[in-house]
Amino acid sequence: MRASMSDSMGLVTDREFSFNAKDFSRVRSLIHQRAGISLHDGKQAMVYSRLSRRLRDTGYTSFEQYLQWLEGGSGAAAQQEWQEFVNCLTTNLTSFFREEHHFHVLADWLKERGPQPTRIWCCAASTGEEPYSLAMTVAENLGLHAPVKITCSDIDTNVLATASRGAYDAAARGLSPQRLRQFFLKGKGANAGQIRVKPELASLVEFKPFNLMQEQWQLGEPFDIVFCRNVMIYFDAPTQRKVLERIHRVMKPKGKLFVGHSENFTESRDLFLLRGKTVYDKV
Repeated sequence: MRASMSDSMGLVTDREFSFNAKDFSRVRSLIHQRAGISLHDGKQAMVYSRLSRRLRDTGYTSFEQYLQWLEGGSGAAAQQEWQEFVNCLTTNLTSFFREEHHFHVLADWLKERGPQPTRIWCCAASTGEEPYSLAMTVAENLGLHAPVKITCSDIDTNVLATASRGAYDAAARGLSPQRLRQFFLKGKGANAGQIRVKPELASLVEFKPFNLMQEQWQLGEPFDIVFCRNVMIYFDAPTQRKVLERIHRVMKPKGKLFVGHSENFTESRDLFLLRGKTVYDKV
């Protein structure tokens, strides 16, 4: 049975599941608590479309029922469903060498630093294009056996699984013919039209699930470089500040923070100072 939707959200349409302004407000609150994501009023259709899959998979006929079950659940099954809830509502737009000027800055920094032990954190790994772009930059400037470790995390476990496989369409954006030859294997037979990251490049990176909202950040030794690009745009100002403070604590003195083209943190000069186009130095 399809539910006719006409409410304060200004939408009048037939829907498979009952979904109203109260449900949307509840979803907004839950995803903010869990992942720090701030959803504005224009995201109702997106939320309905993405979470409808979860209702189908779990057998619920309304968002009210699903959300009530989600909030009241416990145990491993409930935790898994919370992860699916978060996975559905995260946005993953990426490509190889996106915002390319950052990789030029990183290349210059690596060459100046030389083959010293270095730790890099990519805290929004998505499907892996950014992590492998970092690894290629390291390999091109210091070699595949450089003492560099790239920790790559994301809250979305589905995209991390894709990143770990390291397999992409051969027409993936951002890769030069030279990099394709040097760092990727071409698929054959059933895998024709696909490319896979070479094992020696993949050895530079490690993938792990991580939620920037969790209180305890156990990430090992401090980082020299942090790529946190196009993440903060989904957070409100207080959440941005909280995450910046935590990033600051896990970085080495004079470490570099790379952020997205539309992100500006000049209000947090006590933590980071702008040193280039969307590149900050830790204070």
